[in-house]
Amino acid sequence: MISLDLVVLLYLVASVCFIQSLKGLSHPTTSIRGNTFGMTGMAIAVLTTAALIWSQVGEGAVSGLGWVVLGLLIGGIIGTLMAKRVEMTKMPELVAFMHSMIGLAAVAIAIAIVAEPSAFGIVDAQGAIPVGNRIELFLGSAIGAITFSGSVIAFGKLSGRYKFRLFQGAPIVFPGQHYLNLVLGIVLVALGIWFGISQEWAPFVLLTLLAFVLGLLIIIPIGGADMPVVVSMLNSYSGWAAAGIGFSLNNSMLIVAGSLVGSSGAILSYIMCKAMNRSFFNVILGGFGNSGSGAATATDGQQRNVKSGSPDDAAFLLSNAETVIIVPGYGLAVARAQHALKELTEKLTEQGVEVKYAIHPVAGRMPGHMNVLLAEAEVSYEQVFEMDEINGEFSQADVVLVLGANDVVNPSAKTDPNSPIAGMPILEAYKARSVIVNKRSMASGYAGLDNELFYMDKTMMVFGDAKKVIEDMLKAA
Repeated sequence: MISLDLVVLLYLVASVCFIQSLKGLSHPTTSIRGNTFGMTGMAIAVLTTAALIWSQVGEGAVSGLGWVVLGLLIGGIIGTLMAKRVEMTKMPELVAFMHSMIGLAAVAIAIAIVAEPSAFGIVDAQGAIPVGNRIELFLGSAIGAITFSGSVIAFGKLSGRYKFRLFQGAPIVFPGQHYLNLVLGIVLVALGIWFGISQEWAPFVLLTLLAFVLGLLIIIPIGGADMPVVVSMLNSYSGWAAAGIGFSLNNSMLIVAGSLVGSSGAILSYIMCKAMNRSFFNVILGGFGNSGSGAATATDGQQRNVKSGSPDDAAFLLSNAETVIIVPGYGLAVARAQHALKELTEKLTEQGVEVKYAIHPVAGRMPGHMNVLLAEAEVSYEQVFEMDEINGEFSQADVVLVLGANDVVNPSAKTDPNSPIAGMPILEAYKARSVIVNKRSMASGYAGLDNELFYMDKTMMVFGDAKKVIEDMLKAA
C-alpha cells in the first residue's frame, strides 16, 4: 500500500522536475539536462499513479491493471521506435502527431468518466457527477477534440505527402468562415452548459463532435508559412486539455503538468506571433494565415534577372571574408546538409574567418527547428545567435550565406507597407556587404512572395541541393 502523503510528495517531486525541464529547455546549452528532468519527472508520475491505482483497487483488479501496463509497454515501444527513426525534417510532423494523441486521450478519458463516474469516485450522494466536474469534463473534452482534429490537419500540412486538399499547404478560405467559427463556438458553449445542467449524453456527444469539426475549421485557413505558430498553439491546447481532465480526476500531477504545458505553449505562441507580426488573439481563434486574396508575388508576372554563381565563386567570397553570418532555413533541413555545413564553418574558422549563425524564431516548421538541426551537427552554441542578438551585426558582415531560408530574410517586410508580411521582424541580411543565397530554384517561400533580396546587386544566387552545394564549397574553400 502506498500512502496518500507519499503520493503527494512524489507528485511534488515530479512537478519540480517538470519545472526544471522547462527551465533547461530554454537554452541549447542546458537542453539535454532539461530533457533528462522531463523524462525523470514523467517516470516518477507514471510509476506513482500506477502504485496508487494498485493500492486503491487491490489485488482483485490485477487483470485491469495488466491492461494498463500493456498499454504503457505498447505506447512506450512505439514512441521509442518513432523517436529513433524520425528524420530531422519530419520532427514537426511528429510533434503534431503527439499533440493529436494527447487531445484524443483527453476525449477518451472524458467519455469514460461520463460513462462510469462511480469508477473514478466523482459522484455525489445522488450518484450524479457534481456540476463542477461536468464543466471540467466539458472543457477537457472540447479542448481535447479541437486539439486532435487541428493537429491532424497540421500534420498533413507539415507532411506535404497527401493529395487531399485539407492537407495542402495553401490556406482554405471561404466567405463567412470566421462567422461560422463564431457560431459554432457559441453553440459549443451552449451544449456545454446543457451538459453541465443535465448530465445527459446527447449534449456531451454533440459538443465533442462539434469540437472535432471546429478544430478542423480553425486550422484549414492557416497556410504553411504560419505552421510554427500552429505547432506552439496546439501544444498549448493539449496542455489545457490535460489540465481540464486532471481536475475531473482530482489528479494534482495531471493538473500541474497540463498547466505547465498550456501556459508555456501560450507564451511560446505569443513569442512566435511577435516574430511574425501576427495578432495573438487571432492565433488563438484560428483567424490568421493568408487571406483569401492571397499573396501576390512581387514580379507581377514579369521576368526579373538575378546574378547567379557557382559553388566555387561562393567559396572564394567566403574564404576572403573576415566575418560571415550563416542564415539556415528549412531547405537546409530538407537537404540534410547540417553536417557538411559544420565542416565548412570549421574550415573557414581555421582560415581566420569569424563565422556566426543567425536564427529566426520561426525558421523551419516548428519553434526551435533550426536550433535543433544545428545541435544535431554539434555546432558550437557560442556561434549561434537569435535574431535580436545578431541583427545589429549584419551591416558589418562581409558575407551572409543564406541556406534554404526565404521569408525570414525578405526585405519587403521592412520596405513595402503593402506586403502581406509588412512589419514582420526579419533577419536583416540585406544590410551585409555581400549575400550568397542557396536555393533549388526561384520558387517563393511559404508566404507565396517574391523575395527582393534575390534581385539585389550584392546578392549571388547559387542554385542546387544545399548539401551538394556546401560540399562543393568545402572542396573549393
